[in-house]
Amino acid sequence: QVRLVESGGGAVQPGESLRLSCAASGFVFRNADMSWFRQAPGKDRERVSAITRGMGSIYYLDSVKGRFTVSRDDSKDTLYLQMNNLKPEDTAEYFCAKGWGNPPPQYRGQGTQVTVSS
Repeated sequence: QVRLVESGGGAVQPGESLRLSCAASGFVFRNADMSWFRQAPGKDRERVSAITRGMGSIYYLDSVKGRFTVSRDDSKDTLYLQMNNLKPEDTAEYFCAKGWGNPPPQYRGQGTQVTVSS
């Protein structure tokens, strides 16, 4: 079955960077579109970024454009999210998901917490 394991979260100060990783297994990663979502307490889940198989198309949430970069290494079955110039409003649980749209629970990881505060 689909298994996605995120890592790389943590607590940082505004302006700092983090790189999230998502190790995938249970499906042919190179054939899959992949996404990053986040959810903060009391807020709706939002799609932060997405990347198609072959990296033909990439999506970014407006508020992270120019700061976040999504990438994938198909040789390692791993998805990445480089997050620079982090802001307090980026604080959330981040999780990766298989697919481009809103994923069913079985197609997303357990999440990694990102906290940005001074």
